[in-house]
Amino acid sequence: MRYVQLGHSDLRVSHVCLGTMTFGEQNSEAEAHAQLDQARAAGVNFIDTAELYPVMPRASTCGASERIIGNWLAAAPGRRQQVVLATKVAGPARGMTWIRKGAPDVSPADIIAACEGSLRRLQTDYIDLYQLHWPNRKLPIFGQLYFQPEGEFPTSSIEAQLRALDQLVRDGKVRHIGVSNESAYGVGEFIRLAEHAGLTRIVSVQNGYNLLNRSVENGLDEALHRHGVALLAYSPLAFGRLCMKYDAGPAMGQATPPRGRLEVFPPQWSPRYMRPLIGAAARRYAELAADHGLTPTALALAYCYANPKVASTLIGATTPQQLAENLAVAQAAPELGAELLAAIDAIRWEFRDPAQ
Repeated sequence: MRYVQLGHSDLRVSHVCLGTMTFGEQNSEAEAHAQLDQARAAGVNFIDTAELYPVMPRASTCGASERIIGNWLAAAPGRRQQVVLATKVAGPARGMTWIRKGAPDVSPADIIAACEGSLRRLQTDYIDLYQLHWPNRKLPIFGQLYFQPEGEFPTSSIEAQLRALDQLVRDGKVRHIGVSNESAYGVGEFIRLAEHAGLTRIVSVQNGYNLLNRSVENGLDEALHRHGVALLAYSPLAFGRLCMKYDAGPAMGQATPPRGRLEVFPPQWSPRYMRPLIGAAARRYAELAADHGLTPTALALAYCYANPKVASTLIGATTPQQLAENLAVAQAAPELGAELLAAIDAIRWEFRDPAQ
């Protein structure tokens, strides 16, 4: 396992991060603890969760992922000090009335209270990386393509939120801060305001990045490079579309559904992974992988694992076999030479970013 420094922080994290949004929904507590043990045995020291998890989000399970991780941490002396623990405060919870009553704003007081809740569920007195799950302001995320300022309304500013995060750091409850589902503009504002006011600087951005969604490369990559902010890449397998596992399910015209979230959850939960071009693009990448003696999963993961733009790649699994395959690619990542990278780019030119 390779370890990297996370942005300008003092955190040394494995280049693979265990994502936990299945804990408490698709995985039981016993299964989740087994995953955590399996990842640790492979050298993974980086664990990511959120107050929102698991998904699908629902009132009855909200916070379960953090509680499951907290029980695992508490089960063995010294375990907390062996891992880098990241979690997130949910953004404006429009429609999710069980999170801050569905308020359209996340205020500084909300951030402080959410952090306190996460600390209790995780059974720890500090969080290594505390992240804003998505922005307060209106911007195109989660599959939206265009910035549409119409209908904007006042919310707590970036500076107000940053001051709350800074207070958590000063109080010793959080070591470092980051953002998620953020834009180049947002990154620049967080850095500018921190430097201007002497506040804590963000060290990371957690955004979707995979062969079907390379929108990070449309300007955000420059901002991250120039500001020294690390990219945490989530959904490297595009919700399983790049594994081709849905070729065996109704979404691809066959009879036996896989145990994947695109079959378990309603289609409106992840519309960007259900677009018509997704299947065609994924099949092209699968064919390219086969031409180079790779599985579709190995090609997709290796593209993130070995990518200099990516500090750490978040992987998630519902079975020990899936997790073992993801970890095996990390430990013996195939080298993607210039010819293969050029072929990947050619497919992107044809399909652009269908899962953006």
